[in-house]
Amino acid sequence: MKNLAYIFIALFYALVFSVVSGFSQQTLLQGEVKDSENGEPLAGVSLGLKGTIISTSTDAAGQFMLSTTAEFPVTLVVSLAGYSRREVIVLDAAPLVLVMQPGELDAVVVSASRVEERLLSSAVSIEKMDLNAVRTTPAISYFDALQSLKSVDMATSSLVYKEINTRGFSNTGNSRFLQLTDGVDNQSAGLGWPVGHLFGPSDLDVESVELIPGSASALYGPIAFNGLLQTKTKDPFLYEGLSVQTKVGVNHLGASKQAAPLYGFAARYAKAFNNRFAFKVNASYFAGQDWHANDYTDVDPNTPLELRGPNNPGRNALNIYGDEVAQVLDSVGRVSRTGYEEIDLTDYEVYALKLSAALHYRLTDKLGLLYQLSYNQGTANYTGSSRFSLNDFSLTTHRVELRGNHFFVRAYGNLENSHNSYSTRSLGQQLNRTWVRDLNGQVVTPAQADATWFSRYAAAYAGNISGVAATDHGAARSFADEGRYLPGTPDYEREKKRLIQTPGLAGAGILSQSKLYHVDAQYDFSEKVGWAELLVGGNYRFYDMYTEGTLFDDLTDPVTVQEYGVFAQASKSLIGDKLRFTVSGRYDKNENFEGRFTPRASVVFSPVKNHNFRASYQSGFRNPTVGDLYIKLNVGPIIILGGAPANSEGLNAYENSVTAASVGPFFGAFQQALQQGNSPEEAVALAKDILVKSDVPYIKPEQNQTYEIGYKGMIGERFMADVNYYYSTYTDFIINQVVIRPNSPVLGDNGLINPAAVDDLLSGNTLAFQLYTNAADRVSTQGVSLGLTGFLAKGYRLHGNTTWSDFNILDANPNNIPAFNTPRWKTNLTLSNSKVTERIGFSIAWHWQESFEWYGTLNELRPGTIEAYHLLDAQVSYRVPPVKTIVKLGANNLTNRYIVQAYGSPAVGGLYYVALTFDELFQ
Repeated sequence: MKNLAYIFIALFYALVFSVVSGFSQQTLLQGEVKDSENGEPLAGVSLGLKGTIISTSTDAAGQFMLSTTAEFPVTLVVSLAGYSRREVIVLDAAPLVLVMQPGELDAVVVSASRVEERLLSSAVSIEKMDLNAVRTTPAISYFDALQSLKSVDMATSSLVYKEINTRGFSNTGNSRFLQLTDGVDNQSAGLGWPVGHLFGPSDLDVESVELIPGSASALYGPIAFNGLLQTKTKDPFLYEGLSVQTKVGVNHLGASKQAAPLYGFAARYAKAFNNRFAFKVNASYFAGQDWHANDYTDVDPNTPLELRGPNNPGRNALNIYGDEVAQVLDSVGRVSRTGYEEIDLTDYEVYALKLSAALHYRLTDKLGLLYQLSYNQGTANYTGSSRFSLNDFSLTTHRVELRGNHFFVRAYGNLENSHNSYSTRSLGQQLNRTWVRDLNGQVVTPAQADATWFSRYAAAYAGNISGVAATDHGAARSFADEGRYLPGTPDYEREKKRLIQTPGLAGAGILSQSKLYHVDAQYDFSEKVGWAELLVGGNYRFYDMYTEGTLFDDLTDPVTVQEYGVFAQASKSLIGDKLRFTVSGRYDKNENFEGRFTPRASVVFSPVKNHNFRASYQSGFRNPTVGDLYIKLNVGPIIILGGAPANSEGLNAYENSVTAASVGPFFGAFQQALQQGNSPEEAVALAKDILVKSDVPYIKPEQNQTYEIGYKGMIGERFMADVNYYYSTYTDFIINQVVIRPNSPVLGDNGLINPAAVDDLLSGNTLAFQLYTNAADRVSTQGVSLGLTGFLAKGYRLHGNTTWSDFNILDANPNNIPAFNTPRWKTNLTLSNSKVTERIGFSIAWHWQESFEWYGTLNELRPGTIEAYHLLDAQVSYRVPPVKTIVKLGANNLTNRYIVQAYGSPAVGGLYYVALTFDELFQ
């Protein structure tokens, strides 16, 4: 599998030599394209030969040339963002003069059905950002602009790391939402971090972005459980020339912040030769000072709310790490270690470097081959069970693709390297174990450090230390902290560096050089079938983990996962194309589970032109991640164990354990029986049946079902409306369950609790496990989205959308359901005009969302309030035609309101920038 990409390269090159001799006489089509209203030439117009892969684009003077082996008549498909799409029948080689009318109604999407269809008549809800939207967004990047799309939730972990989701059950590392760039999944193979924002293409190379809210598993497989984001980059045959962009800006403005600069650079160059060979190269770099996570709210769950705060001896501050370690000391109470603030543990100087090159070769008019290599590296901060520093984290991608006018075959490999990445929480805890001294002033081992620190604290608080005031928490803490390494000192920096470079439980470092290999293919049989449109396809995926035993048990035996899927889709139009039925079905097989069938069905009714009513049934599923399946991590008091049967072989944790929830009541009853004068044997007999044998099934995929209705169409000539309602049910959510495994069988021959197992509990002959499993509970969600777009006079465009989301837990146990993490209401409003004058354009985007409770693993799934907020993004652009440059002055969060989008993540303030873009293609 490691050489999969190279095998496909060899196959494709063999195909090159087999077909290159088949070239026949070339025919040249040429002409110009103009604007119908003012007669001016249009640059960047895409012209494709229908039924082939041959295409080109107009130059700065609106001229084009296209060579083909096809015989006349031929059909040219002519398109440009912001203009109505045309199909022109060409009868001979005479020069053409084509005119295009401004319009927004003929936008085409592909992701909804994996074939081209009109956005207005798509069978499912779908949002699209075209080239104009990407170019004119007020946000600093196209990815930041996604928050303005209908149904989207965005969570910011870092200046260069943002995560999106749709329709609930969101988190900062969203494994339920699929992000593709040119069909390539950019989620890291081993650690599972979705790096679409950090490592996505630069704005200069983005042609369009399509987003499907809600399950797309029937066509895209298990990861598209909550939705799909498909980014398409620019074809070098269509988008030639040199493009360069520079950005300079500032953030951290405000009374309590020190302003910090940020800067970016991007370049793209593409060249095509004779409509046969083309290449493109991309390079971009962005850097700045990250947002600071500095919420020091005391979230200690074992301290009453009214006693929490900076003076709480057991304080556990949200963004201070190391203070999670706490004990209840006799005659003292609950006390926590002194932690370190995040600013002293992580690197806030973040960056994103992206390099890529692609070679495209057209073997014939109907067959093309490409190879692409991408290398991405960056530093970012990510909120998960800890605040993680993705320190020089890199992702390398190889992609090979053979594409015809009716099919494609694609193979790619993603190779991640964690480099110097680490957990700030682990770093804070481990730093606290490097300097602790015993009462004789000697530094103790890390294994003894916590216990020694607490004993020092207890001795000082009890008045047993000369010169230290008794019953004084501040004095006791100061005494226990003697010798503590302070940030900035040589000792601190030395130990910090050492621990970052030490992976596993002895340090804070994260080690993963895992790989993902993927092959997928698709064929459109519509022309061959005739009576319907028929599409079939499939994929094969192989995960290969490498963590040197720090995360998976892969030191001696490799940890791998294989899965495959096949799908088919049939569509039929009736009643003069007014009624369209589509049915889809997909079968997926992961080596750890039985095969699964995922159906989808939809109908679109278009009684009159530009009015489309839709209804659909969709089903989805999500396979457990590799971590869910194979994590095997002994963290001392507990072993975290993935839910694949092979992963727990020999541990007997799933088969022979008692629920952790029953152990506490058992010990309470046992102690009470002893106090009443019973012997230990009698106390065991009285209390043992309180224990409950666990019944934890091995892990399996999550499931959902969705029913949706909607309408998209024109109201009059200037307004477009899009409204939909959905209702979804979810089952088999992946959860964790803690169990205690005794050495003896839990049940005796009589089916009751075995006294020998009870003896194991009392003597400590047990192991605690955190098992990955599923909850059988069922919940439902529903929602309504409304979008309105007004195409106003003189090029002004007004767009607004609002989304209402509702979660119904029904009769489910809240502990068995992942957090919904979605506001009930969110609203967006955008006003723009790219040509107020021939040189000036602008765009303003406003976002508002309601307050809600966020549950995340950083705070151990306890709630934290995300306050209601609104944001205002704005930009004004000025064209300088003589130097082919656009100057854009813009701001994210113009009013500099510091807002938090995920509890424990940083507060995000205003970001102000100037961008200069040289783009010869569009001038």
